[in-house]
Amino acid sequence: MTTSPDSQALAERQLCGLVNGLAQRIAEHVRERAATLGLTASQATALREMSGPMTMRELADRMSCEPSNTTFVVDKLEKQGLIERHPHPTDRRAKHLVLTPEGAALRTRLLELLAEDSPLSGLTPQEQRVLHGLLEQVVTSA
Repeated sequence: MTTSPDSQALAERQLCGLVNGLAQRIAEHVRERAATLGLTASQATALREMSGPMTMRELADRMSCEPSNTTFVVDKLEKQGLIERHPHPTDRRAKHLVLTPEGAALRTRLLELLAEDSPLSGLTPQEQRVLHGLLEQVVTSA
């Protein structure tokens, strides 16, 4: 059975609407949780992605933004004493971003808050893995 162009367009529009709706709910969830910690959503996203020392470029990639935007966020986090810039161990042109003890503690609290009532918490771990796999397949094939 073939699908008409109109029905395929409708299905894609509906799916795009659902993905966009989920992205909006996740963004709002991050904003709300970040605000309780005195952070912006961008600062919270940076802390969430700081799973270990990394370069500005690596953090920008993880945050899905330009390095110049990441620099602005990191500057603010550095002023708050949450992130430090250290010499990169193998590239003298780059700096390694490292969480301070205060930054690591705040990141732990942030991750706890983000897990509470997450927009994805209505899915089982198995359903989350399936959704992850499907979304990854779509994103990497583009």
